[in-house]
Amino acid sequence: MGLITASSLSCILRKCVPHSAISQAKQTHAQILVHGFIPNITLQTDLLLVYSKCGVLQDARKVFDKMVERNMHSWNILIASYAHNCFFYDALGVFDSFLKMGFRPDHFTLPPVFKACAGIGDSYLGKMLHSWVIRIGFEEYVVVGSSVLDFYAKCGGLVDAWRCFVNMSWRDSVVWNLMIVGLGKACFFRDALECFRDMLSEGVKMDSRTVPSILSVCGGEGDLMKGKEIHGQVVKNQIFGCEVAIGNSLIDMYAKCGCLHDSEKVFTTMSELNLVTWTSMISCYGVHGKGHEALALFKKMKYCGFQPNCVTITAILASCSHSGLIEQGRKIFYSINLDYGFEPSAEHYACMVDLLGRFGYLEEAFELIKNMKSAATASVWGALLAGCLMHKNIEIGEIAAHCLFELEPRNSSNYIALCSMYDSLGIWDGVSRTRAKMRELGLVKTPGCSWITVAGRVHKFYQEDLSHPETQMIYETLHGIVNILMLPKGWE
Repeated sequence: MGLITASSLSCILRKCVPHSAISQAKQTHAQILVHGFIPNITLQTDLLLVYSKCGVLQDARKVFDKMVERNMHSWNILIASYAHNCFFYDALGVFDSFLKMGFRPDHFTLPPVFKACAGIGDSYLGKMLHSWVIRIGFEEYVVVGSSVLDFYAKCGGLVDAWRCFVNMSWRDSVVWNLMIVGLGKACFFRDALECFRDMLSEGVKMDSRTVPSILSVCGGEGDLMKGKEIHGQVVKNQIFGCEVAIGNSLIDMYAKCGCLHDSEKVFTTMSELNLVTWTSMISCYGVHGKGHEALALFKKMKYCGFQPNCVTITAILASCSHSGLIEQGRKIFYSINLDYGFEPSAEHYACMVDLLGRFGYLEEAFELIKNMKSAATASVWGALLAGCLMHKNIEIGEIAAHCLFELEPRNSSNYIALCSMYDSLGIWDGVSRTRAKMRELGLVKTPGCSWITVAGRVHKFYQEDLSHPETQMIYETLHGIVNILMLPKGWE
């Protein structure tokens, strides 16, 4: 057996990282302690790195806390590890200690801190850090610029995100993808598609991350032709062929564009399925009113060894709601804790309340809300209000509406729903009070909008909107269709 030295142990630790060999790392850690090498900053940093890379953050933190001397690299490792594993408050706490120790952040420190700011929605701190980036001259580092852009896009600051984007001297596929995702999440689908076209025109090729992003945009915009075009490029490019995320995005895109059969074809031809794949297909069936198919797939998924998570349960409950499968929905909802090991979330309650409310079980839905372990969210009360509006139950409807007024005082749709309920029951003083309250708050009704894509161009229509150049022909055609539909049965 050769002589054990600090450098030999360091080499062993570095070999552990790519293989996540946590048992080997712990054995090496024991050797370090036995041979008295623990004050060695290089060995301690290597230990910190391997524990962080293996996701054993408690052990990583113990190593960090026992370090007599910490260098820049050790601080960066711990901050990045916390941010990568979504322990955002811990990441920011370490960063605060880092600053108090007199360290100055570098281009490795800042990206995970921006990620943490985005994760907790701390726009104030993120903007402060951005001004810091400008002052110390880190704007030209692509990794820092990308993290600033990502922060603004996730925190809803699209104007600032776009400003960062256009000012970047060099943009790779990651940068373009961040901008496309940001625009897509904000429902600026046409702008996202335009950004994608600009990316291609500048010679930047789409990668495995860009494809799901742009497919999501195509689904949101209802642009089936562009979605099929992207699908064609995926089929031609063997690199994309085995990407599960791309298959999942194709399933979602086709379903949103009304092509459920195409979603099924993608699903059945995928060589590898993950939980997201099964959940996406279940959700697609649900949205298209195929509740029985969703339940059958849910059963098959469990038979194949996949354990549903909270998102899967939301998808199957929503499917039951869209198809009126009350008993099946009840059975799944009340077995969540026992069968899947977690408490029902607010989303699960909202789905169940929606299911019960749609079919008139409003008292049961109200009791379900009253028995929630945590306070009901706006989505839960909103589902109950929608059921009350449908079945004209003013007693429970008023309670739901006033709870929503407390939670969402600026959401005009809640006031309009209550006003519509009063109107349908002829309670004119209730209509007057609700409208007066809306005027007092300065709220106006958001006009309903529908749209259709023809030859690659999206045509949007709002209530009483006559701005479309073909308005007269459109209304004449609609009136003709309505007249035909009103003709007696059997007329030829």
